[in-house]
Amino acid sequence: MSARAATAEQTAGATFEASVEATGLGKSYRGVAAVDRVSFVLPAGSRTALLGANGAGKSTLLTLLATLVAPTEGSAQVAGEDLVKAGPELRRRIGVMGHLPMLYEELTPAENLRFFARLYDLEDGAERSTELLRDVGLWGRRDEPTGVLSRGMHQRLALARAVLHRPRVLLLDEPETGLDAEGVELLERLALAAPGTTVLAATHRHERVEGWATGRLVLDRGRVVEDAVERRPASTSTPAGGGEPALASATATATETPR
Repeated sequence: MSARAATAEQTAGATFEASVEATGLGKSYRGVAAVDRVSFVLPAGSRTALLGANGAGKSTLLTLLATLVAPTEGSAQVAGEDLVKAGPELRRRIGVMGHLPMLYEELTPAENLRFFARLYDLEDGAERSTELLRDVGLWGRRDEPTGVLSRGMHQRLALARAVLHRPRVLLLDEPETGLDAEGVELLERLALAAPGTTVLAATHRHERVEGWATGRLVLDRGRVVEDAVERRPASTSTPAGGGEPALASATATATETPR
C-alpha cells in the first residue's frame, strides 16, 4: 500500500482542522533539492517532532513554513493562510525560534519584547512582556543590554519573543540549544506542550520527544520518509487565550508526494 493510500485509510471518517498543510512543497538551491516535494498535514493543536540527520532538510522546511524563504515549487497553508501569498496576517499567527535568537542586542530584554509587541499590535503588550520576562527568569536582567546576556539567557528571551503574541503555530529549530535543564523545562511548558498551539519542532533530543510530542515527521535527503502516528478527530474545546481548537489527542500525519 502506498504512503498516500495508507494515510487515506488511516484518516477515513475522521474530522479535524488542518493547521499546516503542505502539498508538493520544495526548495532547491542551484538545482539541488533541500526540501524535495513533501506533502503532509498537521492537525490543529498537534505537537510534532521533526527528526532527521544533519542536512536532511529540517531547517529549510521550517524556514519555508515561516515565510523566511520562498518555495521553488508546491504550496502550503499555514494557520489558514496561503504560504506563497503570505502577508503580515500570517506572521502574526506564527511564532519562530531558530538557530539565531532574532533579537536586538543593543535593546534591553524589556525593550525587545515591547518592540515585538508593537509589531504584533498586542493590546496587552506591556503586561504580556512583564509576564514572560518573569516566566523565563529574566525579570532581574530586564533593563540590561541584551548583548551582555549569556547564550542561555538569549535563548530564554528568544523563547519569550516566539510565544509573546500567542501564536497559533510555533515553528522551532533545535530550540533546546544553549538551555540548561531549567530552561528546557521552561521551553516545554511555554512552547512545546502549550495547549491548543500547533507545534513543529526540529530536535536532536530524541530522549525528550516522548514527553511532549504527539507525532513525528522524519526527513531524509529532503523527503518525508516516516510518519508513525494517526490523525484523530478534533475536539470542540478552545484553549484559553484564543487560538485554534485543541485536539483530544493531537497528532500529525505525513505523506510523500510521488515523483
